[in-house]
Amino acid sequence: MLYYLFEYLNKNYHFPGSGLFQFISVRTGAAIIVSLLISLVFGGKLIKMLHKLQVSETVRKLGLQGEEAKQGTPTMGGLIIIAAIVIPTLLFARIWNVYIILMLFVTVWLGLIGFIDDYIKVFKKDKKGLAGKFKIIGQVVCGLVVGLTLYLHPSVVVKDFIPESELTEHVGEGFHKTEESIDGKVLYAKEYKSTVTTIPFLKNHELDYADIFGSNWAGLIFVLIVIFIITAVSNGANITDGIDGLAAGTSGIMGITLALIAYLTGNIVFSKYLNIMYISHLSELTIFAGAFVGACVGFLWYNTYPAQVFMGDTGSLALGGIIAAFAIIIKKELLIPILCGVFLAENLSVMIQVAYFKYTKRRFGEGKRIFLMSPIHHHFQKKGYHESKIVARFWVVGIMLALVTILTLKVR
Repeated sequence: MLYYLFEYLNKNYHFPGSGLFQFISVRTGAAIIVSLLISLVFGGKLIKMLHKLQVSETVRKLGLQGEEAKQGTPTMGGLIIIAAIVIPTLLFARIWNVYIILMLFVTVWLGLIGFIDDYIKVFKKDKKGLAGKFKIIGQVVCGLVVGLTLYLHPSVVVKDFIPESELTEHVGEGFHKTEESIDGKVLYAKEYKSTVTTIPFLKNHELDYADIFGSNWAGLIFVLIVIFIITAVSNGANITDGIDGLAAGTSGIMGITLALIAYLTGNIVFSKYLNIMYISHLSELTIFAGAFVGACVGFLWYNTYPAQVFMGDTGSLALGGIIAAFAIIIKKELLIPILCGVFLAENLSVMIQVAYFKYTKRRFGEGKRIFLMSPIHHHFQKKGYHESKIVARFWVVGIMLALVTILTLKVR
């Protein structure tokens, strides 16, 4: 909203400083600062309110070191994260941008599903919370909205650019003058709908789903892939949120990476230099990503060991969904196994543990385990590692995976 105000003031009154709001970097920086302030100020007040209302989730007795001390710690802290994302985005982004609208929808929708789950656990005293099938339905609806919007919305297009000097060679091909330019030279573009995405590490780094599944099935397959990714990553973040600071810290690292990629992908000069797909108006997502990172870092003020508040499903489902939807929008969904490697490891550890236990019980009559406990962060707790050390090392792994993700932009 402030973007439109300052645009009006700059255009009509040449108000001092109002022109700064035209720059993505300035608005991203402002979003980060405001997000941090909201997290720190609003977070402290919310924690006090949650204490008064006795909004705390019952800690399961798993035989882990320090679990007794967590009893009574407020949950639903994800409300801090959601507020710190939504408010700065509304203030500093072009809110009518289709990508911004999609990300706000994902944040609020999955946050609402998580909130209902936490509410049932806390106020209805039902440890199971929202039934699993309803969670899945909510995630599927989220994926369906994101997938169909990206596939059908007229603003979501791929552009082929040519300089004005080559226009005569492409007469009748639908090229038209654009606002984009390189070195002051006007560019002409042809827009078209596409199910193309990016393949990491390969020289010909673009893949069109239509080439694999055919043009008739490409849209359906794309939407199904979107649903699967959003469901998987949001569940991965939910599982990762098992010890203080783990989910928020690793999500913040992923957010910084996605912000950088979104800025480069939405900038015609950088995208041309790196030879990566250019997506018009995508750089606006950098502001959302800045708010996301600020929210994660601000939440860590209260969530690092010993945690004063837990994010609950309100936060974890939203964090995972945001990361998944963001990666899909910038057409880097095939990088998710790398960037979200921590979430993937957590998910796989649970799946492997359950599958092996069932297999050995059926085969030998007694279930056996590969890990001392799953998810895998509990395995390391069982081995005697302090949770602060586990979190720090997972952060290091997350940083390494983020660097590999960034390298894929050039190394192929």
